[in-house]
Amino acid sequence: MVDVLSAAGKKAGSVELDEAVFGLEPNVSVMAQVVTAQLAARRAGTQSTKTRSETRGGGAKPWAQKGTGRARAGSSRSPIWRGGGVALGPKPRKYVQKTPKKMVRLALRSALSDRAADGKVLVVDAWGWDAPSTKAARQALEALGATGRVLVVLSRDDAVAARSFRNLPEVHVISVGELNAYDVLVNDVVVFTQATLPTSAPAASTEEEGK
Repeated sequence: MVDVLSAAGKKAGSVELDEAVFGLEPNVSVMAQVVTAQLAARRAGTQSTKTRSETRGGGAKPWAQKGTGRARAGSSRSPIWRGGGVALGPKPRKYVQKTPKKMVRLALRSALSDRAADGKVLVVDAWGWDAPSTKAARQALEALGATGRVLVVLSRDDAVAARSFRNLPEVHVISVGELNAYDVLVNDVVVFTQATLPTSAPAASTEEEGK
């Protein structure tokens, strides 16, 4: 049971957190695997080095095979030469790791349960702003006692609130459909509205699944 607060920090009721989402024993290994896969999927994988066959020049044999007293050489673009190709260098590749949906959901529930156990899950009845206001957003977080890095979970209808929070560097705004384990773990406090509070197993985001 947690208190439902108003944007002014006053108690406006209470709500029971779903034990299936906020009452689990966090599975650290699953969270680590899912977060690693999620971060790997963000990598561009565009790094590339030239092999000796792709390096310009080096078509002529530098010197005769015999009689010079020097080591045999067939090309000045060998990896051991300055300006030569790179041996075993990186090439474009995909870093995507396929993660089962059950693991993605378990990782998210574990992350939410970890924050709930520390009392870092806050619930607001509604933001209720008619116009975007960064000042009002900052005052609301202070009234709620949300310090450090804050994850604010909003619905698609909370456009005014999203515009109010987006200029605060310590706040990360996310749609409820994009909620994932990494964003929960990387932030100190998670703030839901009653409309976005998960009451059953949340759906996994596309980005988190690495697809």
